[in-house]
Amino acid sequence: MTYTPRKPTILSRTPWWLLAIALLFVLGLWGITADTTYSQIFRALSGGVITTVWVTIIAFAAATALGLLIAIARTSQHRVLREVSTFYVEIIRGIPVLVFLFYVAFVGAPGLVVAINWLLQPFDAAITVRQFDFVWRAILALTVCYSAFIAEIFRAGIESVDRGQIEAARALGFSRWKCFRLVTFPQALRNILPPLANDFVSMVKDSALVSALGVQDITQLGKVYSSGTFLFFETYNVVAFLYLTMTISLSLLVRLLERHLRENTR
Repeated sequence: MTYTPRKPTILSRTPWWLLAIALLFVLGLWGITADTTYSQIFRALSGGVITTVWVTIIAFAAATALGLLIAIARTSQHRVLREVSTFYVEIIRGIPVLVFLFYVAFVGAPGLVVAINWLLQPFDAAITVRQFDFVWRAILALTVCYSAFIAEIFRAGIESVDRGQIEAARALGFSRWKCFRLVTFPQALRNILPPLANDFVSMVKDSALVSALGVQDITQLGKVYSSGTFLFFETYNVVAFLYLTMTISLSLLVRLLERHLRENTR
């Protein structure tokens, strides 16, 4: 007697976790629009969304560019480049983001201002530490921190490409740069994109740490509003709702991207 597998039903294929999230979102949105207190809190915090998104996009774009350069150095045949880039990655990844944020804001930024003033001496110009806005200090810290993690993503993607294809391209007379640009990187990109997108979602959450520097993001505005009104429960409900809306939406887009890449590689 042969076993015939059951055909999947609509109920078995239904992502109940997604329906639960959708229900939670609808309830949260209804609570914000129907309740006057929640509506006021939402309006007070909505300006922080722009700051959060802006800081995240700028820092992630810079971290991606820097991470790619570090990954290229880590896969280089020159030992000095490999050793220096590996040292950078291991040191940066070993420091908590919040600690590094404080270090850049209160140690690195003044040191950078001193270096810039030294370069500006021939032009009889100078800048002060106060002119180095805390938003840009936060962006610099997130850029450096995430560049180390992104560099490892790029490195893993580059090393996943079949070595035989690289050797074949070299045998055809391709230079190292042309081989990387036309053969290695396009193939590595498929493996890189999903974890890179996940890192972007993580940065959206870690951007809340910039509130420790007084940057007017969602978390900081929530902290200020709740301390003035003592509506801690309601305020942080809205803060959580805003972050969940952004991160879950991005996570769903990452899932769609992964599915699209899997279907194209079949």
